Amino acid sequence: MDWKSTEQASMERHAPNHSSSTSSSIPATENTVWADASPLLETVCKELRDGELIHGENFNLYAAMSALEIMDPKMDSGIINKYASVDEAIEDGLAPVPISHDKTVDVQCIIDIIDQLLACEATWHKGHSLAQTVFSCAYLLRPERTLSHALLDSYCKVIRATCKAVTSIVSDARTHEEEDLFTMAYGLPLNVEGDEKCLSLLNAVEENISRQLRACKAPPSKRKPLEDIEPLQNNFDLEEGYCKALLCRLRFRKHFCHVLTCMRRPQGRGLELARKHIASCISELGSILNSAEFLMSNAYGTCEDGTEDRTTASGRQAIGFDANLNSRISAPTPPRSIKILSWKKAIEYFEKLLHHLDIICSYLLDPSLDVLLRFVAQFQKAQPDLVARVHLQLLLVQDGKLYGRYPILAVIIRAARLPEVIMRHDIQKNEYVVQLGQMVINMLKVLCTNAAWQRRKLGKILQDWRAIYVQLELAYRKEFGEGSSISNGENASAGILKHILIWVEEQTYWIAHRFLVLGFELELYSPSEYCMVYWYLYVVLIRLAEKTHLKMTVSDGSAKQKGKKRKDSPKDLAREARIPPAISFLQCQICLAEGLALLLAALRNELMVLQSPSPFNSEHERFIQHFEPLQKACIPDLISYPSFKESTSHARFSSLVMYNYFKDAQKIAKEVKSSFLNDPDRLAELCILEQVAEHNSVALNVISRVGALDPSSLKVSFEFIHHPCFATVAVKRS
Repeated sequence: MDWKSTEQASMERHAPNHSSSTSSSIPATENTVWADASPLLETVCKELRDGELIHGENFNLYAAMSALEIMDPKMDSGIINKYASVDEAIEDGLAPVPISHDKTVDVQCIIDIIDQLLACEATWHKGHSLAQTVFSCAYLLRPERTLSHALLDSYCKVIRATCKAVTSIVSDARTHEEEDLFTMAYGLPLNVEGDEKCLSLLNAVEENISRQLRACKAPPSKRKPLEDIEPLQNNFDLEEGYCKALLCRLRFRKHFCHVLTCMRRPQGRGLELARKHIASCISELGSILNSAEFLMSNAYGTCEDGTEDRTTASGRQAIGFDANLNSRISAPTPPRSIKILSWKKAIEYFEKLLHHLDIICSYLLDPSLDVLLRFVAQFQKAQPDLVARVHLQLLLVQDGKLYGRYPILAVIIRAARLPEVIMRHDIQKNEYVVQLGQMVINMLKVLCTNAAWQRRKLGKILQDWRAIYVQLELAYRKEFGEGSSISNGENASAGILKHILIWVEEQTYWIAHRFLVLGFELELYSPSEYCMVYWYLYVVLIRLAEKTHLKMTVSDGSAKQKGKKRKDSPKDLAREARIPPAISFLQCQICLAEGLALLLAALRNELMVLQSPSPFNSEHERFIQHFEPLQKACIPDLISYPSFKESTSHARFSSLVMYNYFKDAQKIAKEVKSSFLNDPDRLAELCILEQVAEHNSVALNVISRVGALDPSSLKVSFEFIHHPCFATVAVKRS
């Protein structure tokens, strides 16, 4: 009898007085029968207007709000269980030890279990429950059962130790988001006696299999008698293949454990050694992938349908797993089973994770905050997962210090371009300066979260940065007189506060810039809103460039005074007139942002393009929704929706062509590239900005020529094919 006929018979037994052709995995009762409501819902969706609700005699709004919602498996309340307990599952033969008395079959099954655990571990890292992923393996839940099987026991021990280490790392960093179920252990056996010796046991098993591999590869004349080295399994022709398949899996697990241990060493002392283990992990992952062909060709029994979704290299279902095993044991565990990542996707996940960890380990731990912020922003562009971001945060902030080495006040003094002797000044005891240090630590932690969480937090801390600036400025004026200005400072304390105030304002605008850029990465802006976004980005970039340049000027002025030069030479004056490369880099972005804002405004004003009024909110309301955190913090001052409308309402293509902002951006990018030869990341971005500027300059000329003759024939779109923030204008004739 096939599955459908079995299911239909079950339905008939539970509902004898009803007839139904619908198959369901949920059994009916004497008073109910399940039916497919999809056609009804599709029909209703077509007829419902905005604001209307379905209201039935036995189902109203109150009932709908009280109902259980079926959605993501992480949150769902549905439950179907085969076993009431782990012991019942084991009695039913779920996790036999040994798996088979045929040693070849036993080895094949062990490899399948290892592969399935890898897929479960990757799924856990992606945010699913530990109880439904890694600990859906019954062998992990009953450690005493595997003691008689050295290979299985050592691997289960190292898996538990790895899970414990990763859980500890994430808990310590506290950057896991509210939607992650990452650190919840549900009372699972993570702390089993003897697991601390897991690597020594794994090494012993690895050495034994290595001897078996050497024995089977040796020529017959040199091969040791069989009684000296017991083979891994019974088929000599398959011995080498199975030995290699097992060894690469065991070695990957060993090196991955070492990676986690080395990266936890204080002050980044284990980063160099961690890189060596990461390289070994990546090499072993390649060997694991290469073993798939051998394992599939020698697989026993039936394999899973489709190679894309299989969770083992051989394609067989691994023994000893049940996704619902813990649903009744641990109350917080989401009961509905989840879809485990495929074996290939798990390999890809670990390759990506190791690549990101290698980037972290290769960072030189520069004490410069500017360099660090650029590194973190660049690192986040690769969209690292939680485990990699956690390791980055724990590296950056240790014991309230940067990398556990540099006091935060020293980092601030360096960022404000003050001499290090200031560390001996009483300014470090100022309550606002101490508070500023804590805000820097908080900012670094926020920058290590995922993009959505990071943007929300940055929007909140903007007000804190603005408030600390106001408090420092008031303290400055109170101590040195009401008439004091930021540009005047006669004694050491005044000079220090002046530098710190300028740096705080610069850093505030950097956070605002980061907040706006993340909106593009998260696709929060619609094309009809690009005009206001680029206009606001332009204003923030202008202020950021001003504050950065002011910081450099004040710092250079202080250094010059200390030098006591009697007269400035023409060479010195020329050097001072030259714009610093960091400012030119910002100017290139300013030109692009202003050009895009005015181009979009001109499209709306002249060609009536991208005018899509929302039925739910006005343009003014959307302006407030997007920029409310910046507006509350008065970043920048006197910037509002009316000022945006005033700046863009008169934009015309005739004036845009006369003063082409894109050509300016292209020119700046070309000129400044030579200054960043030692900074490959910023050099690469400059090349991309130059490319975007060149494309947009051509597009502007096409729109101005063709649009004036036949506006309806133009189709203008904005694509992020080169840069994640600055759009490339695409023009087509309809």
